[in-house]
Amino acid sequence: MSIEWVNRAIDGLRAWGREKGVEVDVDEVRLLCDYASDYLEVNELGDFRPATFEELLLEIYPRKVIAPPESAPETVAAARTLVEFLLDSGEIGIKTAARMRVTIDDIEPEMPRALADTTKFGMAKSLFSAIGPDSLDLAAAAEPAARDTGAGCDCPGCAPLPPVHLPPQEQVARGVREVPLLRDAHRLVVWMAGGGRTTTVRRSLRVKDARAVAGELGVQSPETVWRLALQLGLARVVGTAVVPDAAFRPLEERPDGELLDLWAATVEFLIEEQASLTGEEVLDQGMPAVHDLLYRLQSPVPMDALADYLREYMADRSLGRLDEALGRLAYAGTVQWGDDGLCLTPHGVWGLRELYAGMGMDAPLAPDLAEGDASGLIAGLITDALPPEAADRSVLEWLSRRTPEQAASELLGAVVGAPAEVRGIAVTIVDRLGHEAAVVVRSYLDDAELRPHAIHWLSARGLDAPPLTPEELLWVSVDMLALALPAAEADPEGFAENIAASGPPPHLIEDMWRVEHPDVVEVLELLGNTLSDRAAAKAARKAAFKARSRGIR
Repeated sequence: MSIEWVNRAIDGLRAWGREKGVEVDVDEVRLLCDYASDYLEVNELGDFRPATFEELLLEIYPRKVIAPPESAPETVAAARTLVEFLLDSGEIGIKTAARMRVTIDDIEPEMPRALADTTKFGMAKSLFSAIGPDSLDLAAAAEPAARDTGAGCDCPGCAPLPPVHLPPQEQVARGVREVPLLRDAHRLVVWMAGGGRTTTVRRSLRVKDARAVAGELGVQSPETVWRLALQLGLARVVGTAVVPDAAFRPLEERPDGELLDLWAATVEFLIEEQASLTGEEVLDQGMPAVHDLLYRLQSPVPMDALADYLREYMADRSLGRLDEALGRLAYAGTVQWGDDGLCLTPHGVWGLRELYAGMGMDAPLAPDLAEGDASGLIAGLITDALPPEAADRSVLEWLSRRTPEQAASELLGAVVGAPAEVRGIAVTIVDRLGHEAAVVVRSYLDDAELRPHAIHWLSARGLDAPPLTPEELLWVSVDMLALALPAAEADPEGFAENIAASGPPPHLIEDMWRVEHPDVVEVLELLGNTLSDRAAAKAARKAAFKARSRGIR
């Protein structure tokens, strides 16, 4: 868990680097300090010892950080930089620094082998390293994460994570304050220490206390909650006596920064530890896979699909009552049930990204499309390949900052003379607007390419509008099909199903070749190759031939 001394140390390191003219890999040194704090009881810079580096680089890093063996020199170099900083800042003496340098020299040839040794991987690292894009075929929303992944490469971390939108930190902190698991961890510490209760010699809850806390406080999985409390540092055990941390206080009284640190450590505990939290062994052991799936898809996963995924991932092991187990998983605060299935909470997304970044994975942030103008919004929707729900949230947020008139004016003005895909996205967004935008939409009746869309928009709302001419009807049909070209390339089967259900009839397709549209040939060829209706497919191929013969490209 990142704590204040690490932040102070990094600030000092930056200043030292500027003064000495030394290039400092701040992120790598921070990772060294974070892991030393979390696992090796290093509470200040002066606690570093030669053995600290040996355990960090040969044991902790291979277990926690997803990084290829060839990245070892960067980490070793960061360790050497840290030693020089410790020496110059007076945290260690000359002799200690010399021993540290010798230790790091010995570590250097060993670290690549340690990073490649799968027997050293922790549970989460093993699962995350194995999860590749081919395993994420539950929904078309997974496709953006599966592109350009370096298929065939089996080194850890080759499957890229999708960019995510993070909630504001104050929203994360509000959510963390309400997490039942964390609240119970605090209540359990108060109950144990306040009642003068003791642990076993192994620092576990006594059986009678576990039963009592479940009955009296309603704590779910008391032993797991107790392990979390100890790992978070909420309490320590002296002998068998429970002593609350000196800075212990309720969640409601903790500042936001402190809550974020607690939450990051809680998510790491949930994913890394094989904690018995849900009562369903397959789900407890598959927790990293479930969370990773939800993070990559960024959309709800139905119960049946999640059950199938777990069975496949956990080698067809039998599942019990998954609905009940997932209900208990919501107690941990990382997931919640929506109308369409299981999804991550906003603070769950934040915590997972912190975990991934701490493991050395590239966990990109999605740009805030709602901050930009209409051109930026449309370009982001096209290039960022956001999952449908994330894209929808961006559009709704963008619209919420404008009146309907302003939104329509910006969107339509941005796509005059633009390609069909760009124009189609703008028109689709404008279609969400109500009657208030009518004056703006009507003003585009004079634009040849936007006129058919404007007529359709007005007519659909029962407003006065000129009728579509047969030529305009053909043109707008081609234009809307051109919008679907990228999706059809990515998922031809899905496109074929949709077009079979709601596509143009054969008699309309036969005349499309007459349309002066730059994408007409490509649209007709797509219809000819995907339509299941033989007559419609034949009409499309025939029309494509006529369009090519006219030289329309």
